[in-house]
Amino acid sequence: MSQTLQTTLLIVGGGPGGYVAAIRAGQLGIATILVEGAALGGTCLNIGCIPSKALIHVAEEFHKAREYAGQSRLGIRVEAPSLDIARSLEWKDGIVDRLTSGVAALLKKHGVQVLQGWASIVDGKTLDVALAGGGTQRVQGEHLLLAAGSQSVELPGLPYGGKVISSTEALAPKALPKRLVVVGGGYIGLELGSAYRKLGVEVAVVEAQPRILPSYDEELTKPVATALRKLGVQLYSGHSVLGLNAAGDALCVRNGAGETVEIAADQVLVAVGRKPRTDGWNLESLRLDMNGRALKIDEQCRTSMRNVWAIGDLAGEPMLAHRAMAQGEMVAELIAGKRRAFAPAAIPAVCFTDPEVVSVGLSPEQAQAAHPDCLVAQFPFAANGRAMTLESSDGFVRVLARRDNHLILGWQAVGKAVSELSTAFIQSIEMGARLEDIAGTIHAHPTLGEAVQEAALRALGHALHI
Repeated sequence: MSQTLQTTLLIVGGGPGGYVAAIRAGQLGIATILVEGAALGGTCLNIGCIPSKALIHVAEEFHKAREYAGQSRLGIRVEAPSLDIARSLEWKDGIVDRLTSGVAALLKKHGVQVLQGWASIVDGKTLDVALAGGGTQRVQGEHLLLAAGSQSVELPGLPYGGKVISSTEALAPKALPKRLVVVGGGYIGLELGSAYRKLGVEVAVVEAQPRILPSYDEELTKPVATALRKLGVQLYSGHSVLGLNAAGDALCVRNGAGETVEIAADQVLVAVGRKPRTDGWNLESLRLDMNGRALKIDEQCRTSMRNVWAIGDLAGEPMLAHRAMAQGEMVAELIAGKRRAFAPAAIPAVCFTDPEVVSVGLSPEQAQAAHPDCLVAQFPFAANGRAMTLESSDGFVRVLARRDNHLILGWQAVGKAVSELSTAFIQSIEMGARLEDIAGTIHAHPTLGEAVQEAALRALGHALHI
């Protein structure tokens, strides 16, 4: 083992939380070492958020081309398209490579030392790093930031291997299966399932809960379920998974009546959630306080051990890259002596299905529990000119506000490209906007954003276009 490296901030994990913390620390003049065993950018950049959106885009463009080969309402006619999945994946990987290279360049620019290797905790200030190039390097830091992320949850009856894959393998298929069964009707399963269907694969989705996207309210998810069925995706809600059949060519599930159903499958994608990556690197030796399977932290991301911090998925829900980034930036500033606390008014949640789903702030149930007489109003995209020109007039924007002072409590939306409305939603809540603020702001015409203004106007009792 070589001589021990010393630093002020020692970070485990180069995902969105870890690398943002490192960049900000470098900007603030804090000596920083970042340890990452795989590629910089973590799950989100390499095998999650970014590659999945790239694959979704490929699927959408291919699906459009296939529609244009038939009877398009737009009058567009093309020859029947074909798909070179290998070339599609090259394009997707190119985007990932450019982004990971960009992260590496930013870390270097700000003086962050990156150790490529797998960390094992020695104590609350010390790591042993099994270097990718061989050998072990010991590192000590005054502050230890744990940002190891999360990993896919494995079902006991469906271990990964062979026909059973995780989202990682689904994002890098060597060939497309004829029939894919997705276990899990949450955002990961539905994003990938709908993409595969648009690429021409027969897709079935199995969800144990009575409906898909159970973390969102039912009215918000109905347009998604309708679109999936229209696309030809089979939905098995309220079904529990038993395992593969004896021949290994079908997934056995049990319905609400206790009957066993077999769903033919060439591949089974298990997407039932993620769990904090707490095993395999001696984290348990620190005996930190836990919150279920996640590390327990306070409003400054401090753990129960002095100068040991935790951010992102390792600290539990919501497991979102933008949450981890905000926490990482804050921890770096706290170490630099700034006064900070992680107390966001809300954190946006986006599901990139078709149509997309966005939820920011309180849900209808939460708002009505806190304020039984709260105002709830929604504006349909069927009355929005821009939505019509995009051939996507399904869905709506919904706003929730207090009745007494019109303070906005939450926003939800379902429709084409509504992920881009999330910025307006979160800014209104963070800035303490009221319905009058949104209603009185001139929105560009024709845009989907007009539905945001119209929802606020409707809550005030005078929507203009409905």
